[in-house]
Amino acid sequence: MSDRQPNRTKTLLQRTFFASETPRIEPALYADGTAVRAERDRAVLSDGARLSTDTYFGRFAATYWQRYTDLAAVTVELDYDCSDGATLTVQTRASDISGRVRPLSVERFTGAGTAVMDVRIDRFLDGGAAWFDLAADGGSVSVSAARWLADAAPVRDRRVSVVICTFNRPDDAVATVGAVAGDADLAERVEAVHLVDQGTARVSDNPGFAGLADLLGDRLNYLNQANLGGSGGFSRGIYESTAQGRPVTDVLVMDDDILCEPESILRMTSFAQFARKPMLVGAQMLLLSETTRIHMTAETDDLAHLDCTVPPPNARRGVDALEFRQDKRVIAGYNAWWSCLIPREAIDAVGLPMPYFIKWDDIEYGVRCRGAGFPTATLPNAGVWHADFHLKDIDDWSSYFGQRNVLISSAIHSAFDGKTIAATMAKHIGESIVGLKYGQAAIELEALRDFLAGPYVLADGGRAKLAEINAMRRDFDDTRVRPASEIADPPVIPSPPAPAPKWERGVLVKRAAQQILGRTAPGQIAVGAFDATWWHVGRFASAVVTDASQTGVRVRTYDRALSLAQGRELAALCWELRKHAPELQRAWREAVPQLTSRENWERLFAVD
Repeated sequence: MSDRQPNRTKTLLQRTFFASETPRIEPALYADGTAVRAERDRAVLSDGARLSTDTYFGRFAATYWQRYTDLAAVTVELDYDCSDGATLTVQTRASDISGRVRPLSVERFTGAGTAVMDVRIDRFLDGGAAWFDLAADGGSVSVSAARWLADAAPVRDRRVSVVICTFNRPDDAVATVGAVAGDADLAERVEAVHLVDQGTARVSDNPGFAGLADLLGDRLNYLNQANLGGSGGFSRGIYESTAQGRPVTDVLVMDDDILCEPESILRMTSFAQFARKPMLVGAQMLLLSETTRIHMTAETDDLAHLDCTVPPPNARRGVDALEFRQDKRVIAGYNAWWSCLIPREAIDAVGLPMPYFIKWDDIEYGVRCRGAGFPTATLPNAGVWHADFHLKDIDDWSSYFGQRNVLISSAIHSAFDGKTIAATMAKHIGESIVGLKYGQAAIELEALRDFLAGPYVLADGGRAKLAEINAMRRDFDDTRVRPASEIADPPVIPSPPAPAPKWERGVLVKRAAQQILGRTAPGQIAVGAFDATWWHVGRFASAVVTDASQTGVRVRTYDRALSLAQGRELAALCWELRKHAPELQRAWREAVPQLTSRENWERLFAVD
């Protein structure tokens, strides 16, 4: 038997919860056991019960702590209460990069008290995690207040300013701020919450807003401003957090529409405080529709080819957190802003985000920080739930901003080879044209035109462009989402396999030639959202395509004159892009200090 006195002066790194605060979340993400009644902070084990915290939220990400901090050991403490004659067995375990499990310690306890176990952080450099398992014998046992502690002070004992940007989602915003403010341990680390409201359905009018104000007091900074997109909302919060006279804090940016696990935020702040050098710390994205599935364990970019969805070595996409254990350490290139902590040192070094309105602002900022010597860690046991990307159709107004902003980001941060960039854009927009998405092709062509025009296109932060793009899309019938009941049921034609990557350009040219020569199949077909690829839809004269949201359909119909006109414009713009790439790169790079300056954002915010 062993029962050392707990050391209450230690620093809290993370807590082990046995269930979510939200009933819809699978409990096995927190603890896995038999004959166990699991509550948020307490688990009751019947005689013979076993419980393991070798789970998504139960693990301690030892490989990241060994690689990026100077902690040599941590302590696990938990309070227990054994019924008469019952024994609690606590076993700490660890994994390595290959997932092999090794025991660390075994302790047995009777009566009531606090169990204390030490875990050395010394054999995890390439990968691996630590956790504890519980067993009750001879009677029932109650376990509560499980926590991981450090017998050391943080490198940077610094509080955090939370920034949440919202647009017409008052219920979501109240819930997200409430998740932060309602957690006592986390709230102690929060200096301020900057809630930037850019919508017309005001958060302040929501019945739950008064409760937030009561919880946070003068730490809640509620701001209204014109809609400047996500980049404008987040930039306003970062601007306020770093204003002269405010305490020096790190900044945690969070989407308004996430389902927030406050423990993830506490773990991010702990890690940032102990990192030997300042670094960005991000949470993973879990899917709201499949709450155990991870969007991607970590991400990086390939700006030379206009791509931001690249899995770095050892990263995985779409895995089930109940089945897949993240033992391999992954080096992230950036972390999206569904939840990401930015150290104050990085903000001071690189300035504010780019005035992109929406899309790529978080990626560009992470890449900019990385170039200035501030890497990103995406913690594998910190996650928030976010709306699934595969249920959002890319054929919408935001495609303009995505295409324009990736070109700008590539010009700023990559070699920006004109031949490669022009070929990549030609293929991408060509796929929209061949796929009969003329409305999307039109706004992507507009994005290319605006990029070629130079930095002045960002002068208003995107407000006028949003209205212009929406008006442009209304001219194209294929952008309209209709109720499926409006359309007669056409035949469903199975999609052929995707062409091999080396043949994609050739197949694209072939499909375009077939369309021009009138060699498409007559009549109309039906295509599901996940089969609506250009190489399939482009074979037919008309297609009824299910929108990715599964709420309606779009009708795409081949238009020879429009296809030829868009193709000619695409060729001309790509030639200009290829020819003027060096000058464009120079212009955009030279504009970054002014575009990201406090003075430029003050102008956009209309701050006096």
